[in-house]
Amino acid sequence: MAIFEVRGGNKLSGNITPQGAKNEALQILSAVLLTEQPVEIHNIPNIIDVNLLIELLKEMNVKVSPTGPNSYVFQADDVNVEYLQSEDYFKKSGRLRGSVMLAGPLLARFKKAYLPKPGGDKIGRRRLDTHIIGFERLGATFSYNSDTGFFALKTDELKGCYMLLDEPSVTGTANILMAAVLATGTTTIYNAACEPYIQQLCNMLIRMGAIIEGVGSNQLIITGVQKLQGTTHTMLPDMIEVGSFIGLAAMTQSDITIKNAGVASLGIIPEKFRQLGIQLNINGDDIHVPAQERYEIQTFLDGGVMTIYDNPWPGFTPDLLSIVLVTAIQAHGTVLIHQKMFESRLFFTDKLIEMGAQIILCDPHRAVVVGLERAKQLRGITMSSPDIRAGVALLIAALSASGKSTIQNIEQIDRGYENIDGRLQALGADIKRG
Repeated sequence: MAIFEVRGGNKLSGNITPQGAKNEALQILSAVLLTEQPVEIHNIPNIIDVNLLIELLKEMNVKVSPTGPNSYVFQADDVNVEYLQSEDYFKKSGRLRGSVMLAGPLLARFKKAYLPKPGGDKIGRRRLDTHIIGFERLGATFSYNSDTGFFALKTDELKGCYMLLDEPSVTGTANILMAAVLATGTTTIYNAACEPYIQQLCNMLIRMGAIIEGVGSNQLIITGVQKLQGTTHTMLPDMIEVGSFIGLAAMTQSDITIKNAGVASLGIIPEKFRQLGIQLNINGDDIHVPAQERYEIQTFLDGGVMTIYDNPWPGFTPDLLSIVLVTAIQAHGTVLIHQKMFESRLFFTDKLIEMGAQIILCDPHRAVVVGLERAKQLRGITMSSPDIRAGVALLIAALSASGKSTIQNIEQIDRGYENIDGRLQALGADIKRG
């Protein structure tokens, strides 16, 4: 099992560029199955989850040709649908959550698909109900195999319909959207997710010949077409990396410039870090975070304790709550972190408490952070990364701590962050992979 050895306390400086968006990549790569023509994709992050999905596509006979760093051409003109029933597919597809995104395109084009039990992070229950109910309403039927843990889906023909989603699931919206673009008739998806990732997918599909109205809203209207063509697509910068680097700069009192940050697609993210008292200077598409000795958490206008919580877009993304929590450790003031979506995502706080943080875990969804105000430094310990975002939060804590920290199970971090140790070393971090 790989580890990071971190010696904290260094002030970092320099420029860092975020990778392509992980959550967008899993949708966009799945969409290549919707056409037999070549699809060229740029700014693909070189991370475990994305590489596993590319591996799956290759096993399904999709032609994959690299065209440069982080760029590939995909052509799904000879897809082996029978591979979906193989033991090898069962094993591989269950290793990451992103494999569920293959279901919509496969149902649309080949009339059958398989959904594995969700893999990936151990952060709580991750339901497939939204996906499956959406497919049912389009005309698919499903059965569940308790031995393999797979849902088998099939259809004679997908037909457009109106549906009100029970939750604005990003992956659910994307999956249903990809099925609907080749369905007969018109599909209306209300309470759809409208994250930049969904907008990117919609715009890519429109370039491929799909007819989609309402992009950027919570109501998507899709008029099905018979066939889609190839296209070229470039991923957005990863907003979660951008937020992670802001938190890193604040905790380590570093002067860092985040280059090509995709500022126009960050939504409320910069404002939430400003609520922690962090100074951000936005210059074009770059974000400069100057070194700050002190940052003070704001209060509400009535003097109440600041609460930061996750919400569907354009609310604050749940993937950055772990970063906000760790960043608040050295702030002046108090903040309540309310993680609504996942019931296990705050459990990593026990390691932060062991490092010296003042955190009260109220319940599985809420934690109060009382800022240390730089009165004392965190101390290095040995810990394990439970999920992607908590892993990077622990890494940020370790880089700000005195002494040596060892982070185990860093495969979780590698699932979502490309060459994170190399890029942080370039800023002056003392981090070694072992």
